[in-house]
Amino acid sequence: MAYTSKKFAPGAPNPKVARFTTGKSRSDYDYKFKLVSDGRVQIRHNALEAARVAASKKVTLLGEENFLLRVVTYPHVILRENKMIATAGADRLQEGMRKAFGKPIGLAARVGIGSIILELSVKAENFEKGKEAMWAAGTKLPMKTHVEIAQLSKPVAPETPPAV
Repeated sequence: MAYTSKKFAPGAPNPKVARFTTGKSRSDYDYKFKLVSDGRVQIRHNALEAARVAASKKVTLLGEENFLLRVVTYPHVILRENKMIATAGADRLQEGMRKAFGKPIGLAARVGIGSIILELSVKAENFEKGKEAMWAAGTKLPMKTHVEIAQLSKPVAPETPPAV
């Protein structure tokens, strides 16, 4: 069973994801790209950060005002490791599987099939850069992914009634 509360596993590290949101939030973006998981896996926090950096590197060329990148999944599962010494004479220094609870070493996010990992909003002129950024982010993750593209609808101004 996964530990998700730092109260029960003291010494758990903080997530390595530097920022969960980059860019500028605005209402006039034309497209939203979603990086979607095709498998049930655990994604370590350093893999999430690598995917965010890869996508961010492609779209920061557009300028901070022209995109919004969000890391949707949050790494909350605490990973543990029972460290073993692998040298000659180590059998006298360790207990093997006795009391093999392990020490916290990192965090991970459990995702299922169809879970959204990253979201990127861009304008129509930056459509190709958005696709490129999502592909680059998908290569950093431990499972197959696909990109869903949604065209955002523009808010329609209310019609003014004719003057009488």
